[in-house]
Amino acid sequence: MTPEQTATARACHAGAAEGSMSFPQILTTLAAAGFEGYLVDYRSGQSRYYLAGGTGTNCPAAPLPVALPFDAPAIAAAIAWAQSGAEGYSYATFSHRVTQAGCAGYLVSLPGRRVVYFGRTAETHTEHFPAAAAALSSK
Repeated sequence: MTPEQTATARACHAGAAEGSMSFPQILTTLAAAGFEGYLVDYRSGQSRYYLAGGTGTNCPAAPLPVALPFDAPAIAAAIAWAQSGAEGYSYATFSHRVTQAGCAGYLVSLPGRRVVYFGRTAETHTEHFPAAAAALSSK
């Protein structure tokens, strides 16, 4: 992994947290730098950004408590809220909503054009990229 790729992953991680980058922008930026995807683990407070060859870099965040029941409809509602561009959206609020709904983390796959949200009991909810995000990440 090059220093530039590490810087790109950290910039995307910070951009999500600060609200300065949208999900489609993050996908486009990561894809252009050769990333294949990333994994967010709310319980450990770590995100790992992966290159296609398997190497990657970690970006820390504060760990969050995760509810035990996995509520897929509540997670889907939080995702819809995030995608809507609603006023008041923040990644911190999104993360709080999904962890309260039992999401322990999620895996973003650029080649698969999807995000798999998972709970403490290994239940999952799969969300395919919105059309705009899928188009951007494929460039």
